Amino acid sequence: MALDGMTDETLPRRAMRAELLDAQTEVELARAWRDRRDEAAMHRLVQAYMRLAISMASKFRRYGAPMNDLIQEASLGLLKAADRFDPERGVRFSTYAVWWIKASIQDFVMRNWSLVRTGSTSSQKALFFNLRRVQARLEREAEVEGRHLDGAEMRARIAEVIGVPLNDVEMMLGRLSGSDYSLNAMQSSEDEGREWIESLEDDAAGPEDVVADRHDTVLLRGWLGEAMGRLTPRERFIVTERRLRDAPRTLASLGEELGLSKERIRQLEAQAFLKLRKNLESHGAEVHHFLS
Repeated sequence: MALDGMTDETLPRRAMRAELLDAQTEVELARAWRDRRDEAAMHRLVQAYMRLAISMASKFRRYGAPMNDLIQEASLGLLKAADRFDPERGVRFSTYAVWWIKASIQDFVMRNWSLVRTGSTSSQKALFFNLRRVQARLEREAEVEGRHLDGAEMRARIAEVIGVPLNDVEMMLGRLSGSDYSLNAMQSSEDEGREWIESLEDDAAGPEDVVADRHDTVLLRGWLGEAMGRLTPRERFIVTERRLRDAPRTLASLGEELGLSKERIRQLEAQAFLKLRKNLESHGAEVHHFLS
C-alpha cells in the first residue's frame, strides 16, 4: 500500500516534503498503475498529494475528531481516488481526488459524531455539514431586514436553501440539539437513585402471558396428536415428511418412494390436511383462533 511505514506523526512531515507533480507526470503514473498495477507509481502519486489530504482533514477538526484520525481517513479517500483515476479524462488528479477525500472524511465524522447513527443519505449529509451555517446566515439576513423567523419558517427556509425534504431538516435539528447520554447514568444524585435503563418498558412477555402461551401449546399439541392419529399411515407419513421436517421433502421424492405420481402425492397431502382441520374443528370454538 502507498501508506505503508507512515505513522500518524510522520505523515504531515513527509507530506510537506513531497514532490510537486506536473500534469504529464500525473498521467504517466496513473497509467502505470492502471495498466501494470505498478505500486511504486501509485505510491508516488499518493505521496505527492498527501498535503492536499492533510489540508482538507484540518477543515473538519471542529467536529471533535482527532486530527490523526481525520488524516488517516483523508489518506484512505486519496488512495481510492488514485485507484479509480482515469488519466484519459483530461483533468488534474487533484480535482478528481478532492471529492473522494472529502467523502471519506465526512463519512468518518458522521459515523463517530454520535453513538446513534446521524444519517446516511445525501440530504442528511448535506444537512449535517451545512445546517448550522445556513441557519446562522438566515438569522443574519432576517435581522438586517428587521424580521424574526419562527421555528416553522426557519425550518422551511433551511429546507429550501439546502434543497432537502422538510422532515429531514426537523430530524437533523433534533439530532444536533442534544447530546448522547448513557442509559446507565443515574436519574438523580441520590445514593438510592436508579439508572435510566430501569425506566425502560420491558418488551418481554409477562408471567400471565407465559403461562397462557404454555397452556395453549400443550393443548394444541394434544389436539394435533389426536388428529394425526386418525390419519391413515400413508397420510401421516406424507404430512410428516412434507410439513414436520426441518428440510421438507419434495413431491417428486415422496412419489418415487411410494410409487405414486407427484400429483397423487399432492392430492393425498390435501386430503390429509382436510381431515386434520375437521378433526381439530370438532373441539369447538376454542380451537378457532389457532386455525385462523
